[in-house]
Amino acid sequence: MLYIKQASSRISVADEDDSEPEWLEYKIKETNMFTVDKYQQIGFFPEERAFALRYQTAGMLETVLRVGVLGEDDTGEDSPKNLKIPSRKPSIVCENCLYSLEGNGRVRAFHIMDPKGVLDTLLVFHENQGVPQPLVDSSVDPLSASTDRIKALLGRWEGHSVTKRSGVYGATLAEANTVVILEMDSNGQLVQDTISTKSGTSTTTKVNWTGSANNNLLQFDGGYEMTLLPGGMYMGYPSDISKCVAQLDSFHLEFCWMESPGKRQRLVRTYDSAGLAVSSTYFLESKA
Repeated sequence: MLYIKQASSRISVADEDDSEPEWLEYKIKETNMFTVDKYQQIGFFPEERAFALRYQTAGMLETVLRVGVLGEDDTGEDSPKNLKIPSRKPSIVCENCLYSLEGNGRVRAFHIMDPKGVLDTLLVFHENQGVPQPLVDSSVDPLSASTDRIKALLGRWEGHSVTKRSGVYGATLAEANTVVILEMDSNGQLVQDTISTKSGTSTTTKVNWTGSANNNLLQFDGGYEMTLLPGGMYMGYPSDISKCVAQLDSFHLEFCWMESPGKRQRLVRTYDSAGLAVSSTYFLESKA
């Protein structure tokens, strides 16, 4: 049984409009399997129908995987043959969920990082209510599909973002207009520019990344990687979280779903060097 509790908090900043709505931070408690002190934090976007959730216990992760993979076929075995359980002591487990813009489906994507902060498992559940909706680029051949997956991401993407900071970081909400430009030359070298302009202001930030493409893996300088998946999806993550922690840097995990050509949703979950969730950001973007 899940209990959802709304955390109430508000923050005001001088010289800024204090009528800005606060976002809702929830804590979920699973009492059937775990002690009452095992809490999970959600970054929830009710209008966009999206959420980012961190699992803090391997036990809760195992329960979710058993339901998603085995379903009614779960016989209760301690080590079912058809289910691979990731590390028993993961450093980070993040679930990002995006709902379909065109149907009754949703996709839940899990980043599971091992105790050393290196990627252990990427896991995706595509779920539907009613008639299943086909995914774009669903080829099971990774070699033949890799070029198409990269090409689908290239170009200029324009959209809007909503960032909700956790209660520890002020429980604030911010919106921005965004532009992402990804280019690749004939040698497979990548250049990505991300431009964000805070709504209602002229404040603009620009981030430039360079990297390379190797089949379905995009590797950027500074230690960030993106794995391109079937179905118009990709998942981004640091190559080694421990390096971010050692340098007291924040880091982020990203999930992108391009449900139809030229339109995509993204969720980005940012953490501080202590592993606490700083914020969740939802993006809705179209190809220009």
